[in-house]
Amino acid sequence: MSDLTPQSDAPTPTTDKITQAARETIYLCNFRVSVDGEWLCLRELNDISLTPDPEPAHEDPKDPIAIERLNLMNMAKLSIKGLIESALNLGRTLDSDYAPLQQFFVVMEHCLKHGLKTKKTFLGQNKSFWGALELVEKLTPEAGEITASVKDLPGLKTPLGRGRAWLRLALMQKKLSDYMKTIINRKDLLSEFYEPNALMMEEEGAVIAGLLVGLNVIDANLCMKGEDLDSQVGVIDFSMYLKDGGHSSKSAEGDGQITAILDQKNYVEELNRHLSASVNNLQAKVDALEKSNTKLTEELAVANNRIITLQEDVERVKEESSYQLESNRKALRSDSAPDGQALGETRKQLKEETLLRLDVEKELEVQIGMKQEMELSMKMLEKDVCEKQDALVELRQQLDDLRSLNQQLTHKSQSSESSSKQKSEVIVRLEEKINQMAGTVKQLESSEKHLVKQARNLNSAAGKLLQMQP
Repeated sequence: MSDLTPQSDAPTPTTDKITQAARETIYLCNFRVSVDGEWLCLRELNDISLTPDPEPAHEDPKDPIAIERLNLMNMAKLSIKGLIESALNLGRTLDSDYAPLQQFFVVMEHCLKHGLKTKKTFLGQNKSFWGALELVEKLTPEAGEITASVKDLPGLKTPLGRGRAWLRLALMQKKLSDYMKTIINRKDLLSEFYEPNALMMEEEGAVIAGLLVGLNVIDANLCMKGEDLDSQVGVIDFSMYLKDGGHSSKSAEGDGQITAILDQKNYVEELNRHLSASVNNLQAKVDALEKSNTKLTEELAVANNRIITLQEDVERVKEESSYQLESNRKALRSDSAPDGQALGETRKQLKEETLLRLDVEKELEVQIGMKQEMELSMKMLEKDVCEKQDALVELRQQLDDLRSLNQQLTHKSQSSESSSKQKSEVIVRLEEKINQMAGTVKQLESSEKHLVKQARNLNSAAGKLLQMQP
């Protein structure tokens, strides 16, 4: 018993530092935060054996500062992993109201606050991580833009608000990991702001900086003009990470099935949209082909009319030329003394008629070739239109099938959601029964202890009576 009693009630500097660190963070030394897969486990140190962890093997397992660092590192792991997975599943740019992103900034704020030195000013004691973040501008010139933007933001009156704004701007630039690695590598400069056993001065800080690399796949658009960063209270919501041991496996399995059904539904809807777009494109192409077909048909009709007109002109020219030849022959036969001048004029007229006939025949051949080309193009267009119509019919049939499949998947998702709700209700009722049974067991145990006590009293009384008898 003498070993368990404290030697002195007077506070020492070491105990004061430990108490102050415990008040500054929510990770008290009575608990240890550990990671179980994707979940968070809080365990009392009284319920576990105090054996050193494999990572900080050189540290004392009873050191409360080391436990705080380990707890903060595990919380950072869970927060970063949950943020990346939820952001990728969401599939859009994150904003300021996104709960996992808010929790990530809260965890980072606790990590940066761990082990800060207190600086005395004219207004009192000041303790902020903004001074450590300002070192990044000196070590990395490209970070000066973020620092200048933070200083120019209206409404920021405290160093804490500036530090929070700096974290958000660095995340949007996808440079948070690089900047954290830069200042962690310069521990000689960080020693001005942090205690030697702070998280930023130990290996846990380097581990967190490495984990921040994964956040480069996230796109965030954060508006800080109307946000009050000075007076926000950073409280971590453990309900997002705590593991429920009663029905975690069953609910995880049910959630996996629902997720698979929803993924199939989203895939079918996306395929449906693509097919609808392709059907609309094909319909537009068919309409354009029909318009061009109508135009070509009109041009073909005009060409046929012109060919008929040219053929009539050719026939008329042939008849006129044959009639002129007959009249000339008759005139030559009837005239015994041929007139040379009339014969020359007749020959000249005959040459002109012959040339005109040749020109008309050439134009007729050209028009016939154009007609054949138009007929060939018309046949090809008709064939293309038939193929497009067949493809359009097939696509419409596939679209109908996908719509029916989409309806089936929607029905399955609704039925799975209803079954999961029923299971959760059954689990709640079972938990209530378990609590009732636990209360009953406690009552029985208390009554059993009472009966055992009465039996012992009766045994002692019986023994006394036996001793009193002669």
